[in-house]
Amino acid sequence: MTQQGVRWTADQVLALAPDSTSRKAGSKLGTADPWSGTGSSPEGAVWGLCEGSGSLPYRTVVDTAGGTGPAYRCTCPSRRFPCKHALGLLLLWSGGEGAMPAGRAPDWAEQWIAGRRRTQEEREAGPAGSVGGPADPEGARRRAERRAERITSGATELEERLTDLLRSGLATAEQSGYGLWEETAARMVDAQAPGLAARVRELGSVPASGPDWPVRLLEECALLHLLDQGWLHRELLPDALAVTVRARVGLPSSPVGPPVRDHWLVLAQYDRQDPKLTTRRIWLYGTTSGRTALLLSYGAAGRAPEITLPVGLVLDAELSAYAGAGQQRAALGEQFAPPAPTGTRPPGTTTTEATARYGEILRHDPWQDSVPVTLNAVIPTPDGDSWQLADAEGDTALPLTPAALSRPGLWRLVALSGGAPVRVFGECGHRGFTPLTAWPTGEGEAVRLC
Repeated sequence: MTQQGVRWTADQVLALAPDSTSRKAGSKLGTADPWSGTGSSPEGAVWGLCEGSGSLPYRTVVDTAGGTGPAYRCTCPSRRFPCKHALGLLLLWSGGEGAMPAGRAPDWAEQWIAGRRRTQEEREAGPAGSVGGPADPEGARRRAERRAERITSGATELEERLTDLLRSGLATAEQSGYGLWEETAARMVDAQAPGLAARVRELGSVPASGPDWPVRLLEECALLHLLDQGWLHRELLPDALAVTVRARVGLPSSPVGPPVRDHWLVLAQYDRQDPKLTTRRIWLYGTTSGRTALLLSYGAAGRAPEITLPVGLVLDAELSAYAGAGQQRAALGEQFAPPAPTGTRPPGTTTTEATARYGEILRHDPWQDSVPVTLNAVIPTPDGDSWQLADAEGDTALPLTPAALSRPGLWRLVALSGGAPVRVFGECGHRGFTPLTAWPTGEGEAVRLC
């Protein structure tokens, strides 16, 4: 996605990498040496031939003006998207016209670009003569009732297992191992309650999480019990909370209107992977509305999700929010212009206000692990064996989560700060703060930390 005369920075290109290995390999291909026949078009296409291990070079083409993000095509056998060749090509392109001149795409690149954009137009137009809504409303209602009955049966069984655990003592969870929880999770999958299944699997990892694990296990069991009871008594809940409970147990939901058009700043993007699915989380901030929204995109195991938005760019588009108490998830609608560089930054807050904001969200959604927060002026500071973000003009601080301590982004944050205040966007929850993106004092581009 690009505008004529506007090219991404190297950091924005590397933000597309699916993992650190691809980022490192792509950086090595970001020079002109392995490339030939490179070029770019004002419409957002970038192409080139890269030397590989075979006798023929790899044909690599990127459509940066894709409707849901950049799209990639390479003849290499890699299953990563984008592959290292696509990343290297974009890094070369980011160097300016001197590194990659404008021109007409070769036939092999033009055919792929034209076919992709034609398919995208057909998808947006929808089937000819199609009518919204289910073809069989009565059948859909019966299917929904049957699924609700299965979930109720699963929630009832889960309550019995939690009761057995508390009756026999939490120490039995460590003795039973992960198999007990995996079996219970499988039962929740059979009950068509993937949300319950995911939470049950998390219980299995708690006994191996270090000191004080019984306390954490009891907390997680209490939240799971609360979700069970919410489902079993959903008819007594306020409408917004009932919608949240249905979403938490794993029932699908749809965005509700009206769509909000804004210039959305891409705050952060990162992936969560499990053996079967890759989930991409993209945080956006509306520069006019002041809203923070979350886009979710999914891909099969080993494949990157479709939506990709480089951190630090701004996107003129419509978003439609999902229903639910405290819900920040949204669906990406019509895009009116490609993402473009911007000097805009999200407004920040203090560490005290951040924790208060999380507490307010918990009133509406007790199962919320964290909330998006931008800290205005904080300094990363050692705290024994850990780290914290201390307010530059106050005496309060937020501890970093264990996950943040194990990421290389922590050291990028420390280097960016150098002891001076920085603005940091991340997720604030009961385990602490996870930094995702940072901006230096004064002018400077966003630095991705995840």
